[in-house]
Amino acid sequence: MEQYNVTGMTCAACSARVEKAVSKVPGVTGCSVSLLTNSMGVEGSAAPAEIVAAVESAGYGAAPKSSQQAAAPAPSSAELEDKESPRLKKRLLWSLGFLLVLMYFSMGHMMWGWPVPAPLAHNHIAMGLIQLLLTAVIMVINQRFFVSGFQSLWHRAPNMDTLVALGAAAAFVYSTYALFAMTDAQLRGDSAAVMEYMMELYFESAGMILTLITLGKMLEAKSKGRTTDALRSLMDLAPKTATLIRGEEERQVPVEQVVPGDIFAVRPGENIPVDGVVEEGASAVDESALTGESVPVDKGPGDLVSAATLNRSGYLRCRASRVGQDTTLSQIIKMVSDAAATKAPIAKVADKVSGVFVPVVIAIALVTAAVWLALGNGAGFALARGISVLVISCPCALGLATPVAIMVGSGLGAKNGILFKTAVSLEAAGRTEIVALDKTGTITSGQPRVTDILPAAGLDEEALLAVASTLEGPSEHPLAAAICEEAASRGLPVTQVTEFTAVHGQGVRAQVGERSLIGGNPAMLEEAGISPGGLASQAEALSGQGKTPMFFADETKKQLLGVIAVADTIKEDSPGAIRELQNMGMQVVMLTGDNQRTAEAIGKEAGVDEVIAGVLPDGKENVIRSLKAQGKVAMVGDGINDAPALTRADTGIAIGAGTDVAIDAADIVLMHSRLSDVPAAIRLSRATLRNIHQNLFWAFFYNTIGIPLAAGLFIPLGLTLNPMFGAAAMSLSSFCVVSNALRLNWFKLHDSRHDHKRKTKSKPIKEEPIMTKTMKIEGMMCGHCEARVKKALEALAQVESAQVSHESGTAVVSLSEEISDAELKAAVEAQDYQVTEIG
Repeated sequence: MEQYNVTGMTCAACSARVEKAVSKVPGVTGCSVSLLTNSMGVEGSAAPAEIVAAVESAGYGAAPKSSQQAAAPAPSSAELEDKESPRLKKRLLWSLGFLLVLMYFSMGHMMWGWPVPAPLAHNHIAMGLIQLLLTAVIMVINQRFFVSGFQSLWHRAPNMDTLVALGAAAAFVYSTYALFAMTDAQLRGDSAAVMEYMMELYFESAGMILTLITLGKMLEAKSKGRTTDALRSLMDLAPKTATLIRGEEERQVPVEQVVPGDIFAVRPGENIPVDGVVEEGASAVDESALTGESVPVDKGPGDLVSAATLNRSGYLRCRASRVGQDTTLSQIIKMVSDAAATKAPIAKVADKVSGVFVPVVIAIALVTAAVWLALGNGAGFALARGISVLVISCPCALGLATPVAIMVGSGLGAKNGILFKTAVSLEAAGRTEIVALDKTGTITSGQPRVTDILPAAGLDEEALLAVASTLEGPSEHPLAAAICEEAASRGLPVTQVTEFTAVHGQGVRAQVGERSLIGGNPAMLEEAGISPGGLASQAEALSGQGKTPMFFADETKKQLLGVIAVADTIKEDSPGAIRELQNMGMQVVMLTGDNQRTAEAIGKEAGVDEVIAGVLPDGKENVIRSLKAQGKVAMVGDGINDAPALTRADTGIAIGAGTDVAIDAADIVLMHSRLSDVPAAIRLSRATLRNIHQNLFWAFFYNTIGIPLAAGLFIPLGLTLNPMFGAAAMSLSSFCVVSNALRLNWFKLHDSRHDHKRKTKSKPIKEEPIMTKTMKIEGMMCGHCEARVKKALEALAQVESAQVSHESGTAVVSLSEEISDAELKAAVEAQDYQVTEIG
């Protein structure tokens, strides 16, 4: 998407006009104009010159962002700085000064008899001339309304400035006519006509309209400036310099000069300039700026550090890995700014209305004035009604209703480590009805850990663990790594082994001094002639919980040493997060490639509504496709195998610690890598949607009530509207809409007390397979073995899915069409396992 800066836009009608003009350019496939940031994103093959020409022909200015800006992840903090408010404040103060003098002469003297210089006391012509001059000065101060308004009218694209300019100009021109009529009456000596024309002067209305609209514009600009506070605060976190190490010398350089591979130093109290890896030193790093976590994280050699985080204690030497727009901070800024630059689907309603709003209002104003004249009312009365219609109508409130809420919502999410890539994703998340969760790395930690240690009689846990880690030390199996990691965390000694052998499909064997130790599944014990004894039933119970029990024994003494169970453990916050999703009215489904027994055990512990096991990556995508028939689906995952499902879902949510592929495929990224942020993201989306609905309601309600009131439809009821009050109401409407959006800054994402539960549809019914076959397989001893068999079977075209269990030694194969037993057997035995029966 090419980015452009757009100038001259003042209201939603302007942005709608620009978007419509650019969309007509050949080669443009998509265009999104942001009134909030005065920017435009264009997709397609059209040349920049053609885009700029289209914008200029519509009466506005445009320029491609420089190559440097285009490559940057977001506008700089300086670009987002509120430059409009100081200019408007200056205009307002000058306008207010002249307006007070104007009001003194026009209303203070005429209505309340305030004193004026003696030569003016009874000189109505002179009083009128003073009012004309003061109003002319106010009009010159606010000439921008007239330049923009009439220029837009000339290009047949009237905007809010057109309404203001027409209203103020009509009041001024009619008052000038009345002033000249007064001079004629004065020459004729008709004092009654002079006084009558004196009451027809509306100079103060023209001045008041311009001043009040300027006040409203200033309040709106200040409020809009606050909507980008979150983005600016993120940008301000970025350090400006880095301390590079060249040999033994340290040198301060601008952070832009750091390249990947550079070695940089960070002293206590300094911010880390770029993403990198710690080479030397140890410290506690405060990462709250990026993650919101207040507790510092210990860092040492090999650990990753991120730009803008604070080094609290020790001295660190780091190697730069990601710099410039590639740093974590820059990616966060890019996602937030991209979300602000896109449009939510709900904004299309307001855009359509805004595109025709101003022409319709001008027509209503003309009809209003004509009708009142036809009914026999004076020109001044009819003019006042027409002007009131012009100045009370506000397309800005409609245009700002959605983008300000999107900006505040996405900024609040970024502060809490929840990144919405687009406005579409921010809206879609709140409509979720079904949440599909990947198991490994999402519900669980993704790393096997020791969960149970059952020593045999005469041994304690640490003695068994020490023997097991000694035996498993040379092994590269993930389950062996879990045992060694647990032993290391307890500081247990490890003895060197000799004659280490990995027995495929069973376990390991090694010599420790005079002893021969073995570790593996029951088949290995049986082959060694060692009985599992009373631990067999406990091991079976552990298997039922989705854990992998491993038996350890002294083969020399024929003595069982004990059982250690290893499993991929559930994250601490997963059950609570799943309960929150269910309490919010959503159905929670767990997807996994594990066998049904293990998956059911994990699903029960986590508390999900439904478990779908034995699913391949493309199978996950198919499951999401079927779930979408039941309602809006959000898919949460972290791996490469989740990418197709993340893309297929209505909303893809990636755990931040996952792979780049998953993050790229997702619509929302959770930087904290915790499942509890999923309900928080949906809760924030719902709050933002609710805020947008409120804004749109009040914007439509304001115009629906205000325009008839200004036109005089309620005069029979005694209700009328002075043009000055209409201008004040118009000024405050946009301010109120923006202020309402700013309330989102106080929304508590993790507060579940006010969740509005939604009714969910019935659980999706899984389709019955055409045919199944059960295979008896020998040699499998762990989940790794299951995965190999499963992959081999599902590689066959006729196999829909395979559920493999090493505990029962079976594989249940679901077939989409007939396949011979010989083909199934060959696929498994090619992986060095033995098929004994197929039924």
